[in-house]
Amino acid sequence: MSVGEGTGTTFQTQRGRDYPALRQFTVFLENRVGQLLDVVRRFDGTDVRIVAFSVTESAECAFARFLLSDPENGREILERAGLAMIETDLLGVELPPRPQPLLRICTALLQAEVNITQTYPLLTPPHGRPSVALMVDDIDAAADTLVAQGFTMIKEDDLRHNG
Repeated sequence: MSVGEGTGTTFQTQRGRDYPALRQFTVFLENRVGQLLDVVRRFDGTDVRIVAFSVTESAECAFARFLLSDPENGREILERAGLAMIETDLLGVELPPRPQPLLRICTALLQAEVNITQTYPLLTPPHGRPSVALMVDDIDAAADTLVAQGFTMIKEDDLRHNG
């Protein structure tokens, strides 16, 4: 018998978590005219839509961050283009229909001692509700906290079937 055989231990991949996470693709670009357009054009004529994006630039380079309606096919498109990129998990959260919804989200995460490191709105929010994508320093604690406080989380499937 080999080590671990028959112990019943199971392993989950990162995609196997039981809470919604959205995949963000960060593409590294030269900071020159037309670079972002070249990336965006890669999705023309495909079923993959850009549902959120953010660009951060410096003198030498730019970081274009995308949430895509179909992350698997989107990754394939970016890889075929030979673009340098990384993939990160974010949380998608619908803003509740109450005054100061961002204040409620920030307060909930502060109480859980979770730091928000990045955020941006979804261009085509699922279910017709304003929504944000959040990068946090502890995705498990953030997801647990937001779900426990009644926030509606967005799943990748929500992005795929929206708009």
